[in-house]
Amino acid sequence: MKRNKIIFWVATTIIILWEGVMPLSALLFSPEQATIGTRPLGYPDYFAYALIICKVLGVLAISYPTAPAKLKEWAYAGLTFNLIFAFISHACVDQNIGFMLMPLVVLGILAVSYRFNAKVQ
Repeated sequence: MKRNKIIFWVATTIIILWEGVMPLSALLFSPEQATIGTRPLGYPDYFAYALIICKVLGVLAISYPTAPAKLKEWAYAGLTFNLIFAFISHACVDQNIGFMLMPLVVLGILAVSYRFNAKVQ
């Protein structure tokens, strides 16, 4: 049981930092950097801001221990869709293998968090 909690929290902490803290800090401290990942893909600036808000809400939902299970499921689903569509966007627009693989790596870490979330509940 303790092993499962450690794996869950390590994976979840990586997701919190990658999908929540980094985008939010870019938005708060350097707003011109907040659209650096979406503008070259052709998305409008407001899309980046909405995406950041949704990411932060998602990581809050999955990291809050007493959040309802349904809320956590939706948060995991939303973050999963975000990462899948990030991969698709990079595959269709810039075809940079590094930009294409990074969302898949984070998706793998998110899958570990999801899998072990079910074990620690």
